[in-house]
Parts: sequence; C-alpha cells; structure tokens
Amino acid sequence: MITEIKNDVIENKELVLFENNKIRRKKYKGEWYYSVVDIIEILTESSRPRKYWDDLKKKLETEEDFEVSEKIGRLKLIAKDGKMRITDCANRETIFRIIQSVPSPNAEPFKQWFARLAEERIQEVINPELAVERARQTYLKKGYPEEWVNARLKGIPARNELTDEWKNRGITEPKDFAILTNEISRGTFGITTKQHMEIKHLEKKQNLRDNMSPMELALMTLAEVTTTELHRTNDSQGMNALKIDAYDSGEVAKETRLNIEKRIGRKVVTSENALDFTNKREIENK
Repeated sequence: MITEIKNDVIENKELVLFENNKIRRKKYKGEWYYSVVDIIEILTESSRPRKYWDDLKKKLETEEDFEVSEKIGRLKLIAKDGKMRITDCANRETIFRIIQSVPSPNAEPFKQWFARLAEERIQEVINPELAVERARQTYLKKGYPEEWVNARLKGIPARNELTDEWKNRGITEPKDFAILTNEISRGTFGITTKQHMEIKHLEKKQNLRDNMSPMELALMTLAEVTTTELHRTNDSQGMNALKIDAYDSGEVAKETRLNIEKRIGRKVVTSENALDFTNKREIENK
C-alpha cells in the first residue's frame, strides 16, 4: 500500500507506507535508501527506536562482524518537527540484513511486503499506470466512492508537476513548499491550509486532500495547474515571485469557486470530509 495516501509515493516519492506506518526514504547513489529508525520502530513497536537501533548497531559490529558504518548512509530526511535532520539510512540489501537481527513477529510480514515493494516499483517503471491503479484500489478499499477517487487521482499528476517546477526553481525546504501551497489555498478558498483543516476538524497529521470534497479537489487542481503555467510564462525566480504566481493562480480558481457557490447556493468549503460526502451521497441515492 504505497501512497503521498499522503503522504503517498505517487504524491510524495520520499514516503512509503507499511500498514499505515510511514517509512521515509531518499534516492542515494542511484537507489532508494530507507530510514532504519522508521523500520526498527515498526518491527519492535518500541517507544525508543533510536536507542534500540544504537544498541543493535553495536551488536552487529562487535558480535556479528557486520560493518554497519560502511553500509549506512547518513542522509537528511524530514523529521516529525518538519525540519531536515541527519538520519541513518540503508539500501534494500542492508535493510534485509538488519531485519534478520531483529527478533520480532512483525519481521516476516514486513520482509514479504518489502520484497513485493521492489517488484511493484520495477513494474511501475515499465508501466506508470500501475501505480495509479494501485492507489485507486487502496482508496476504494477505504470506502471512498469512484467520483471522489477520480477527482483525487486527477490532482496527483498536477501536484507532482508543480512540485517538480518548484524544485527546478530552487525550492528545497519543506517549509517553503508549505508556504507556496498556503498561498494557493488563500487565493482559491480565502483561507489558509491550517484554517481549512480546522473547518474540517482534522488533526495535524491527517491529510487535508484525503478529506476534501470532489469540488474542493477540482479547484485545487485548477489552481495548481495554473500556478505551473504562470511560473513558466513569467519564468519566475525566487520565493517572492513564486508566491505571487501561487496566489494569483488561486485567484483564478477563486472566480470559478464563487460562480459555483452562486449557482448551488452554498459554500464549497464545508466541515464535511470525504467519507461524510460518501455517506451523504449514499443517503441521497436511496
């Protein structure tokens, strides 16, 4: 179950999910390196996975003659506080070696999932549509209706293209991606991302887009596609110029939102989340 459902791999290539547990990763030397601490936490269910990993490293080096330092990459990953922090990471081969040294009932199902992950990635490189279809099936299993799933998946390529554009224009820090996204939200809905989450009664770790209505998702997609085109048309450089484009693109989507609200007689942004929307449609169809 791999998706930025994100924070999904389709939407966020540096996160994968194992039974709703996030595992951070980063491309290094041409291959994916995974956060060892994240995997240790899943395997051991320890409240102190860093301490467990520190002890395990010593054991591997002293008792099992395994040169951990040569196998581990010290890479910067996004921590829980949103900051980039140095983290021990390892490639697939080393992760399997580490798993063998962790006595855990979770080890076997994790190894099977990790092996499938490799095969899925190969197949998705050959045929990218497989990743989209897998995301579709995951959402459907969670109870989302086809209408909502279609709107959600249509927005993912637009978001990926926009974030790639930001990276090409020098945006690297997570906080800067959040600031630009916030400008799009302010322009489109007249509220910040935080206010949007508060309206929907979401907790900080919950995914706002997974709780938007199809209409909200469509407006965000419109704004993000427009933002990408404005960046290219204006050849915008620097945070200030990118922020202006983001807000202006939101204003374009805002005009559409206001026209919709005028015709349907109600606000597009409501406290309903995606599953509330599902239940409402089921009642209406009975």
